[in-house]
Amino acid sequence: MKVDFHFHLEEGPYTLNWLQRTSLALQRTRRTPEASRNLDSLESIESVVRGLSRRMEEGCFSERWITKYIEQGTKQGIDRFGVVDHLYRFTEFKPYYEKHMLTGDSPLGQLQQAWLDKVCVYSIQEYLDGVQNIARFYGNLSIGIEADYFENGEEELGQLLSKYNFDYVIGSVHFVDGWGFDNPETQHLFKSYQLKDLYAQHYENVIRAVNCGLFQFIAHLDNLKVFGYRPSEGDLLGWYDAVASALANAGVASEINTGLAYRYPVKEMCPSPNFLRVLHRHGVPVTLSSDAHFPDDIGTLLDEAIIMAKSIGYEEIVYFKNKQRYTLPI
Repeated sequence: MKVDFHFHLEEGPYTLNWLQRTSLALQRTRRTPEASRNLDSLESIESVVRGLSRRMEEGCFSERWITKYIEQGTKQGIDRFGVVDHLYRFTEFKPYYEKHMLTGDSPLGQLQQAWLDKVCVYSIQEYLDGVQNIARFYGNLSIGIEADYFENGEEELGQLLSKYNFDYVIGSVHFVDGWGFDNPETQHLFKSYQLKDLYAQHYENVIRAVNCGLFQFIAHLDNLKVFGYRPSEGDLLGWYDAVASALANAGVASEINTGLAYRYPVKEMCPSPNFLRVLHRHGVPVTLSSDAHFPDDIGTLLDEAIIMAKSIGYEEIVYFKNKQRYTLPI
């Protein structure tokens, strides 16, 4: 069976490129295949404009938009769905990010503050209202959130999350020393680090996230490789083992996340095959995730992820409901 337990409804920043990509997603997910192909007339272009206008008016938490993900995923044989959005999208959590990520007067601080201002535009209640409405019609949909872990931020994050009921919370590490390392505009900063030291610092944070007790699974364990900066995997095997041991001891799952393979320069899933072998050896359960940010990307490369998992020895995957973990055969 197949699940997709990590997909997003929107991201930003809001640029003309984002608008174009949203329009493309609408075209690709139209229910009539012919309508998606025939865009060579004024009438068809006007139809696209009307659809985009309606999408902008209704927003990303509308029944129409979320249903596109479910319909596209169902066509690909996905049996269970888990929707999330990034915690930094919601104004209730903006102070948490401003406290722990690097902002301020430095070039990096100014860039990251501008980024946060652009993406943090909704209330979490808008998200919850939208996905809870859809979940009334789709019993195979779980509602989650993806929360960034920051060192020494556990207590604050726990208090913030305790106000809401989620089926699961994904823990993720996107920052080192307050630097959001997966932002294409800041990738030059990799050159200012010794990579072995940078990876050690990253995996120490991942282990802290595992042990903080807030998360049902940890996302994209080795996403620090996003732009291809990494030492040899031989130098990382000890960290793979340490992370896997922490996950196993804490009873926390992870995922096979295909997002880096189709959206980023590294062109490799998270975790790498070698890392996944270590996870399997320690008995760490995994779920499947496309990390889609548009409905036409849901399920991308999940069949390949299943093939890799089976080749390594996995026979089942997991999903979550009401903070409980369940298994499915693959």
